[in-house]
Amino acid sequence: MQNMETRYTHSPENIRHYSTEQLRDEFLVEKVFEPGTITLTYTHNDRMIFGGVAPTKEPLEIVLSKELGVDYFLERRELGVINIGGPGFIEIDGKKEEMKKQDGYYIGKETRQVIFSSQDADNPAKFYVSSVPAHHKYPNVKISIDQIKPMETGEPLTLNERKIYQYIHPNVCESCQLQMGYTILEPGSSWNTMPCHTHERRMEAYVYFDMEQDTRIFHMMGKPDETKHLVMKNEQAAISPSWSIHSGVGTSNYSFIWAMCGENITYTDMDMVPMDQLK
Repeated sequence: MQNMETRYTHSPENIRHYSTEQLRDEFLVEKVFEPGTITLTYTHNDRMIFGGVAPTKEPLEIVLSKELGVDYFLERRELGVINIGGPGFIEIDGKKEEMKKQDGYYIGKETRQVIFSSQDADNPAKFYVSSVPAHHKYPNVKISIDQIKPMETGEPLTLNERKIYQYIHPNVCESCQLQMGYTILEPGSSWNTMPCHTHERRMEAYVYFDMEQDTRIFHMMGKPDETKHLVMKNEQAAISPSWSIHSGVGTSNYSFIWAMCGENITYTDMDMVPMDQLK
């Protein structure tokens, strides 16, 4: 089974008077993983498609052709995958590989078939996926968190000690415009991406996970001088337009996957926001 919801773009003026429910309807994805289902969101912000593939007893394959005006899903797109669940498998044009938790994959344009499956239906894999338009075919690359030297940043004093693992990044593999990574906050830390920034040249989507049932994230968004927030729980995602800050604070530590696309793949291309400009 496969579901895909479309979300349209907004300007900062559009959301100025949104109620809490309107803001959540437009920018929050409340259900990313549904057992036995592919759950996707197509945002018109740089035409990113993201979501969860949660196979149980039967394998799952993303099938999108008519919706994208192509013959097969990745005819003109690239795809990033990170497994945040139990052990599973990914089969790419007939080549099957094991995918343990925290394994990732970059899958290039013109790949015809990608099939996802779980090793154990009682401990299913959860494949978080992100796909963006692509103009060139780059090689498919499996990426394990064990192969990545993380960026260690933040400190206990400011409650933001964390490790950033860059999966789809020029340091790791080639891509057209997709960047994707995995951030893990240390126990006792709760803030991510603070001081915050925007990047007018790229949009971003976050999915928060590895959270306890009663843990909540306050995801900050909006223009720096007119901030708003979404209250989020485990395995929910947020869409961040290029003009918006994207930062969060949790009631406990957590992990999240970030995915970006836009004009470039320069990770450091961001516009820092001084703390005294936040309102």
